Amino acid sequence: MTSKHKNMNILAIGAHPDDIEIGCGGTLAKYASYGHNIYLLIATNGTAGGEGDIRQKEQLRSADILNAKEVFWGGYTDTELEVNKEAIIKVEAVIKKVKPDSIFVNFPDDTHQDHRHIAAITNSATRYIRNVLFYEAPMTQNFQPNVFVDIGEKFLRTKIELLMAHESQIDKTNISGVSILEVAKSTARFRGVQARVAYAEAFQSLRLFINI
Repeated sequence: MTSKHKNMNILAIGAHPDDIEIGCGGTLAKYASYGHNIYLLIATNGTAGGEGDIRQKEQLRSADILNAKEVFWGGYTDTELEVNKEAIIKVEAVIKKVKPDSIFVNFPDDTHQDHRHIAAITNSATRYIRNVLFYEAPMTQNFQPNVFVDIGEKFLRTKIELLMAHESQIDKTNISGVSILEVAKSTARFRGVQARVAYAEAFQSLRLFINI
């Protein structure tokens, strides 16, 4: 998906602050290192997992580390994101502005309703986008990746740095005594083994366009 001919626009969409970082932070950092333009869309401010103002500040701090061009906010309340025309139009408006070459978003089979809903919203809003890839989160279910990105030690370190920017969320996982940093490292190693590299991020494609 990386082109030598132009800088691409990459849009990552997440239901909550820190979803993008755990799902595709290393991949975005690798894209950014080649000069591609990174944009983020966060549907909610994550108030069910902490204070909204704090979580928004953490997201902006992470975006600065990633050198993202712009962060868009959906303005929805955590756990109240619904699949409807209004939400689809909001995502379509961001897509129209960014003109993304590739989009990354939460996987649709997940125990968190916001993750499921943002995936369904994005599915409708991206019907004319060639490259749409779903990323995994700790609550993702039945994830069968068919695309892998080698992030290596370098971009794994950046991924960890991005997650550390979300300071209020580091110890909030669905596994008692295991931090999100440990989850990220273990997942990157496991997906790396599947991809025959040291560390990787994995995706399931809704569409993947290969230009030969």
